[in-house]
Amino acid sequence: MLFMNIIHCDYDLGVFSILGLPVGKAKDMRHLSRQPLAVAPPETPELTLPLTLLFAFAVGVIIINLTAAQPLAGPVARSLHIPPTWTGLVAMLPQLGYAVGMLFLVPLADLFENRRLTVATLVACALALGLAAVAPQAGWLLLAVGVAGATSCAIQILVPLAAAMARPDERGSAVGNVMSGVMLGILLSRPFASLVEGAWGWRACYGVLGAVDALLALMLWFALPIRRPSAHVSYRALIASLGALWRSEVVLRRYAISAAIVMAAFSAFWTGIALRLVQGPFALDSRSLAWFALAGVAGTVVAPLAGKAGDRGYGVMGMPVAHVVVSLGVALAGVAGAGWFGLDISRHAHLALALLVVAAIVIDAGAIGDQTLGRRAVNMLDPAARSRLNGLFVGVFFIGGGAGAVAAGSAWAIAGWSGVCVLCLAFCALAFAGDLYACRRPVAVA
Repeated sequence: MLFMNIIHCDYDLGVFSILGLPVGKAKDMRHLSRQPLAVAPPETPELTLPLTLLFAFAVGVIIINLTAAQPLAGPVARSLHIPPTWTGLVAMLPQLGYAVGMLFLVPLADLFENRRLTVATLVACALALGLAAVAPQAGWLLLAVGVAGATSCAIQILVPLAAAMARPDERGSAVGNVMSGVMLGILLSRPFASLVEGAWGWRACYGVLGAVDALLALMLWFALPIRRPSAHVSYRALIASLGALWRSEVVLRRYAISAAIVMAAFSAFWTGIALRLVQGPFALDSRSLAWFALAGVAGTVVAPLAGKAGDRGYGVMGMPVAHVVVSLGVALAGVAGAGWFGLDISRHAHLALALLVVAAIVIDAGAIGDQTLGRRAVNMLDPAARSRLNGLFVGVFFIGGGAGAVAAGSAWAIAGWSGVCVLCLAFCALAFAGDLYACRRPVAVA
């Protein structure tokens, strides 16, 4: 009921103003959000296959800056003598920095030339990661990873650029192909960090990431086309228009909230599965956990398929399908990890582990499908505000991911792996509630 009330308030544009402005002022800001602040020039080059692969590779590399910190938190804390109560900052500050970048850096893509902005942001990220690699004290490291997280928002400059370069009837496929890189990066980041840290230490991991980002900035400088938005407003007005965009774009709210809920289930699963697999009868070590995480990569094949489905008009139908897929994966995880429906895990440990691998792939596939369809719908909206729309979409679903990870810890403490799976099913139920609400108040998606 709470979810439905939130959605109801969200869809009613007259209920409240995120900016806290009077009604008349809010209407002015909504009008501003519709103005041609940044329109890609007609001569924008077409998105080719090599450029698509470069975009996917770039976003996959950059996203590792955010998620690789999670397995490094313990070694960093021990090395720099960070108290246990503050250890979580090593993994949290990149995420917090990313949220700041989404709000205050990504909108710059609607004001400044995109190639130059992308490269400058990546160079700053590489320098921050280099500082993290040599940080002598905890304070310097925490500052560095926070800045690296903020500048990793270059992802959300590249994705709208790829969408702008794609033909409208192929935009979903383009977004899906690029998003494959994001999900590959997320899934590969934990095994990458674990293996590098185990072989050469945590400083080497940050150093490698910084060097790769610097090389990537050089590649993008020569490969990306020049795209100059035609801006007519100040940066302050651009930032202020974010609230008006959120209120006025029904499609954005629909898909962003759905993505946040599914991302919460995704994060809860991956947070809890690491705790479950170190227990009996599995008792996996860190290297085996890394290989398990690699299994989820198979789910990324769904991204281009979901994009094509959206291009062919199946986006609205595809959302509930994605949610069913996630639900089936969670149920399978409950059977394999908690012995639901009578499976004797101790006697069939190898079968249970194999089923958990399948569950991970299925959950990843559903989550990727949901995000890809949402991205495609958002990128079909106002071209003048494409960067801000993407920033809002990603910011909201990252909030969902953080909430899912935190909730998974509580669920594990209360009821173990069964509690985590029930939590994930509850998130799926919220996603279905959103589908039902959307059916009653359908919105037009190109």
